[in-house]
Amino acid sequence: MKLLEPGAELDGFLIGECIHSGGMAHIYQVHYADGRPGPGFPMAMKIPRMTAGDGAENIVSFEVESQIMQVLTGNHVPRFVAVGDLSRVPWLVMEYVHGRTLQHWLDAEMRPSVGEIIHLGVAMAHAVHALHQQNTVHLDLKPANVLIRDDGSAVLLDFGLSCHAHYPDLLAEQLRKAVGSPIWIAPEQVVGVRGDPRSDIFAIGVMLYQLCTGELPFGEPQTAGGLRQRLWMDPTPPRKLKPELPPWLQEVVLRCLEPEAAQRYPSGAHLAFDLANPDQIHVTERGNKVTGTRFRVHFKRWLKAAGMHYQPSPIASQQIDEVPIVMVAVPHNDVTDATLYSLRQAVARSLGTRPGARLACVTVISSSQTSASEEHKSESTVHRRYLTSLRQWAQPLDAPGRQMSFHVLEAGDVAQAILDYARGNNVSVIVMGAATHGLKTQRFIATVPIKVAMDAPCTIILVKQSVPFEMLGGTALEVGGYSDSDADAGT
Repeated sequence: MKLLEPGAELDGFLIGECIHSGGMAHIYQVHYADGRPGPGFPMAMKIPRMTAGDGAENIVSFEVESQIMQVLTGNHVPRFVAVGDLSRVPWLVMEYVHGRTLQHWLDAEMRPSVGEIIHLGVAMAHAVHALHQQNTVHLDLKPANVLIRDDGSAVLLDFGLSCHAHYPDLLAEQLRKAVGSPIWIAPEQVVGVRGDPRSDIFAIGVMLYQLCTGELPFGEPQTAGGLRQRLWMDPTPPRKLKPELPPWLQEVVLRCLEPEAAQRYPSGAHLAFDLANPDQIHVTERGNKVTGTRFRVHFKRWLKAAGMHYQPSPIASQQIDEVPIVMVAVPHNDVTDATLYSLRQAVARSLGTRPGARLACVTVISSSQTSASEEHKSESTVHRRYLTSLRQWAQPLDAPGRQMSFHVLEAGDVAQAILDYARGNNVSVIVMGAATHGLKTQRFIATVPIKVAMDAPCTIILVKQSVPFEMLGGTALEVGGYSDSDADAGT
């Protein structure tokens, strides 16, 4: 379809400026033609290209996007307005989101700082996690399809190649080739496996590599053979190209780019967690290497890839459920060994046998504990003392492959600090002690556990002491516990 002129009318919409003219569609700013108020936000209309030289994937992908956009919600996708009749003139009207695409940072003369890379990576990971929670995998993430709002949040664009677990995969049914953008496509997509949420993690890894180095990890392959190389090849280590990059950042980027999906981050939440907590990252050989992978290793991978049978992709929401981030709020004021023991047992049950689950051990201290009462000690010393206590408490939970991190938060409102941490890190389960003192007054005064339970964004497990003190041989934290008076004091 040829470009529409500003001022033209189409199915009740007044066409404005063409804001994008791509290989698969044109996008216009639009308003209601009858002058009625809009939906409360600016609108854009997407019309697929349908000239004689355009491929069938244009209209198929447009149909996919029209279907998926109607069921997606949240801050990380444009809001749906209306869709046209495919038998006449196909069009899709959605929210026009203001911001800059990730391409802006890649085109900038100066490379983004490590801090900027962290913020961009966290924003992308949160957006992808929100998408996967709705059983949708994007499968075409690239700089042009990631928009960064002024507030720093990311909005994902263009769902024409996406896959929703509850809808037919039209692209897989009608096209018999790898579907995606060659630079950012994941290895499993190359062999026709669609719908794995970890494919989007791979694409984020490619973009992080670009932000870190200014280079493409796998070049710009033009052939099927060139695409297949990522099934066994590692990119040049970022620190070989940019020695000033910290090893932990290389660890994150290269983990995203692992050829096998099972070796990558299991969810966007886990990726965002590491980027937001670099001091908690365990740096392996992957993060320290500055030389390329040896030929023998690549040859072994090539042999493995040649005979590999790829399994059907996990449903995105189920994949997330299998790798939860479990947060335990460990008290530090007036606590018994029995309570700490019961908390540890509850955490162990919550983690179960899930190898990809992550445990975040958190304690909240009040500001006064790092000021007047600790005048003879520095703030770092106070935090270090509580971190040591957390590690001692969690030691029995340590297991091969288990990821654990430890966090001392400083806040005046303990319940709010726990809730903010849970929301900011996409926590799946909160485990904390139940208040057992002053049960009568709990009807009138909300304790920390009650406040958290009322507003928790996820499952919450409240734990009561279940083992007599005499039967315990463990060592308690120096302090800990919840009571009626704890609502605005340290946990």
